[in-house]
Amino acid sequence: MTNPLLAERTTPFDLPDFAAITDADFAPAFDLAIEAAKAEVEAIAECPEPPDFANTIEALELAGKQLSDVLSVFFTLASVDSNPEREALQRDFSPRLAAYSSDVYLNEALFARIDSLWQQREDLGLNTEQARVLELTHRGFRRAGAALDDAGRTRLREINTRLAELGTAFGQNLLADERDWFMELSEGDLEGLPGFVVDAARAAGAEKGVGGPVVTLSRSLVVPFLQFSPRRDLRKVAYEAWTSRGANGGETDNRAMVAEMLSLRHERAQLLGYDTFAAYKVETEMAGTPENVRKLLMDVWTPAKARADADAEVLERMLVADGGDLPLQPWDWRYYAEKRRKAEHDLDEAELKPYLQLDRMVEAAFDCASRLFGLEFAPVDATLHSPDARAWDVTRDGEHVAVFIADYFARSGKRSGAWCSALRSQQKLAGDIRPHVINVCNFAKPAEGSPALLSYDDARTLFHEFGHALHQMLSDVTYESISGTSVPRDFVELPSQLYEHWLEVPEVLQQFATHAETGEPMPEAMLKRVLAAANFDMGFQTVEFIASAMVDLEFHDGPPPADPVQKQAEVLESIGMPQAIRMRHATPHFAHVFHGGGYAAGYYSYMWSEVMDADAFAAFEEVGDPFDPDTAKALEAHILSTGGSKEPDVLYTAFRGRLPGIEALLKGRGLDTAA
Repeated sequence: MTNPLLAERTTPFDLPDFAAITDADFAPAFDLAIEAAKAEVEAIAECPEPPDFANTIEALELAGKQLSDVLSVFFTLASVDSNPEREALQRDFSPRLAAYSSDVYLNEALFARIDSLWQQREDLGLNTEQARVLELTHRGFRRAGAALDDAGRTRLREINTRLAELGTAFGQNLLADERDWFMELSEGDLEGLPGFVVDAARAAGAEKGVGGPVVTLSRSLVVPFLQFSPRRDLRKVAYEAWTSRGANGGETDNRAMVAEMLSLRHERAQLLGYDTFAAYKVETEMAGTPENVRKLLMDVWTPAKARADADAEVLERMLVADGGDLPLQPWDWRYYAEKRRKAEHDLDEAELKPYLQLDRMVEAAFDCASRLFGLEFAPVDATLHSPDARAWDVTRDGEHVAVFIADYFARSGKRSGAWCSALRSQQKLAGDIRPHVINVCNFAKPAEGSPALLSYDDARTLFHEFGHALHQMLSDVTYESISGTSVPRDFVELPSQLYEHWLEVPEVLQQFATHAETGEPMPEAMLKRVLAAANFDMGFQTVEFIASAMVDLEFHDGPPPADPVQKQAEVLESIGMPQAIRMRHATPHFAHVFHGGGYAAGYYSYMWSEVMDADAFAAFEEVGDPFDPDTAKALEAHILSTGGSKEPDVLYTAFRGRLPGIEALLKGRGLDTAA
């Protein structure tokens, strides 16, 4: 029988045939696809014709399509619905993919062709996009070690393979810790918890096969528990379990692997001629140098820490008034911050949540995209990777733009966090290929027949990931290598963080924040309180983020630490980390940095992009209309449709006329008046 991963697709919009795919199909499909990809690359390298843009650069763009198709399905399933078979396949595939990548980038004959084109680039008659693709291809090969000697290439292959193995193991250990831990709650332990937390705990207990409610390490359950449970002892147990993922000893402990990864990254950077991995990584980002990253983070750290210190004094007084013993602990912060928000803003998460229905927030995200960019969304009847997943046909003026898939609920075997990826990216080289884009979140799944309710932070996450999806869906370039989100890491968060601003547009909440039971819109007074509290606890949020970003930077901007956890402690002490706040992502579970490493020496990127997103939304505010058509058209033309076709500072300046300063970020976070 034909392997469904390799067969011609007859599904709606050529989506993967998830109904026909089994785990047994992946290994044979991978074996065939990777050999085909190797043959395609070798044919380019050994082409008897002199190199030109078509037979070398464009041929590389088209090589490995079958392998990409297989892997996009596999890694989607491995991240949203892991099982022992898929984990074993990951451990097999990852080093082989690293070796394949090394075979491509360290192929001397292939690099000779690319380098020849680069040397004569001014005489090739390339258009702007082609010139950019040639530049990025040449730079990518050079930075991957194509110019190294034989000994250097051999060692680099070894490093790349080992890093792939370690990154896979790190992620699987983290998933195991998240999947295996839960804390059973008695009926008495539920006292003080709002109904939506109790319902989520009961649903989680049912999924775990436990008769009663439980707390798991899913963020959508553990954070509300920390916010609302009056039981300090239980909060401590849940918090310590949540923050010790990857550091529990035994087979799933990630600490030794982190040290090895940092050492290997440093060695790789020095092989390639850089002093540190951070210098290597940041060279091609907007920031340019680690020093620029450090300056941004510390410029924001000072007012953020001042705000957090002042907030801590208030929370300490509340703890003492409750009869609790000082000091204020990390597992206390969210509980007393929630009580303070209720007292100061008359805003109760339990009162707010019924107005933030998942389906209505999806409608809100779609409606904003319709008003801004003319997009329309129609449900697609297709079998997807999970019964929880849904798909829409995205059109504009009757023309197909993309397929959008959403998988919003937490479940066992699903990687934590939220992300956007593409099962297929936009390009024109092989025809007018429209993208298949997927948003994945981990919201608490409701009981059967009940509506899914979001926290305000959940709703913001939904808008954030949909902003990434728009970057993919509105892409309009010829070459896949610069399509959609294929941009520098510290620019990729601009569209996502910018889109969050539309959640705070009053008319959006007035229309879509409707009560789950009554259907009534959110009362005007509550709406005002929600918006007034938008920057509540921003000192805490900023401090926990910058602490993680600084540790990431210092890990990679110097000699690799023998003991990363000790190095983490030293960095936090040096910046004066408040005792009652911990890093958003402690080292042993810092998946952004150590599971694949996409954000290694790059976690700062969210804040670098935030400098731009606050300023970009101000472009709409300055004309007095958050849906101004001319500004939206400019945003699409210069940012959302262009992918990586130009340097990001050029793209942003084309949209806004200038680059922004830090002032917009501080104002957006309410830190411009911090003590």
